[in-house]
Amino acid sequence: MAAFVEPHFDAWQAASGNMTVVDKVPPEMLHLVHPHWNQFPPMNPLWHSILGFAIFVLGMVSMIGNGFVMSIFTGTPSLRTPSNLLVVNLAFSDFLMMFTMGPPMVINCWHETWVFGPFACEIYACLGSLFGCASIWTMTMIAFDRYNVIVKGLAAKPLTNNGAMLRILGIWAFALFWTLAPFFGWNRYVPEGNMTACGTDYLTTTWLSRSYIIIYAVFVYWTPLLTIIYSYTFILKAVSAHEAQMREQAKKMNVASLRSSEANQTSAEIKLAKVALVTISLWFMAWTPYLVINFTGIFKAAPISPLATIWGSLFAKANAVYNPIVYGISHPKYRAALYQKHPWLSCQDSHESSNDSQSVASGATTATEEKA
Repeated sequence: MAAFVEPHFDAWQAASGNMTVVDKVPPEMLHLVHPHWNQFPPMNPLWHSILGFAIFVLGMVSMIGNGFVMSIFTGTPSLRTPSNLLVVNLAFSDFLMMFTMGPPMVINCWHETWVFGPFACEIYACLGSLFGCASIWTMTMIAFDRYNVIVKGLAAKPLTNNGAMLRILGIWAFALFWTLAPFFGWNRYVPEGNMTACGTDYLTTTWLSRSYIIIYAVFVYWTPLLTIIYSYTFILKAVSAHEAQMREQAKKMNVASLRSSEANQTSAEIKLAKVALVTISLWFMAWTPYLVINFTGIFKAAPISPLATIWGSLFAKANAVYNPIVYGISHPKYRAALYQKHPWLSCQDSHESSNDSQSVASGATTATEEKA
């Protein structure tokens, strides 16, 4: 409960008198503002400054990082594989999220309220929903592709370019459905409590409005999260079983290992466990604050302050920053190509070879590589 209570700034509140967080909102925006926010005093300008600076830094890092991912993956012939099309789509979605949402939020934090009018507010929230949903389901498809290759092995139907493109089109069509629904009366887009960003309406108590949040959470939070957990759980089991078989075979052949220089390498299970743990943890950390805020609002579980609403935006946008790290920089061939084109980055490990043939986007991850 305490997480939703704004800290007291006695001096600031005394100076603001009877003002509320809504007082700075332009008159044409007032019909979108829920009465719930009228009870809160204006946020301390320091919070707006911190939020604006954080979004500016995240935006720059995200656009540069995702720009590199798109450039390297599309410009390197050996990386233009069907599986890596999903990685490019993820970088494309994350890039557009910060490109379209970062600058408006920084400007609004400077003015301490939304200054672009009601239509721009709806478009802003619409784009956030579109790119967020596209990124979530692209990450889900990447996890499922890994599962398909590692767990099913030769029995799996290999992903083709046409198959990857169909998945990508399906992802954007699915995201577009959830994006457009509020324009047709199923929920709506409104200013968030800090008044510098816009999102879905989680304060209206009608079940038509609530049902959108609940069903949206099922298809755009719980289903992807459980799919990712399911995929990596069986991937870990498959890799662990494979390693056990190799050790057993090594015993039968009276050799220490079927791999050379294995003593210098971390076991495949540990490597893949780290990848799975990082992927799931970062995904959970990015989107759970929005889920908590939305469900707290529709079920009136706790009072939501304007300050509490900034965390959903901040953590979700941070997801666009570390996605290039998890899905791009963790790829050895990507690092090799990046080092070749931009050696000043010093991003290639001295022990890595540019001939690594495995793809992070596919089931054959670096954790299952066996170097001669």
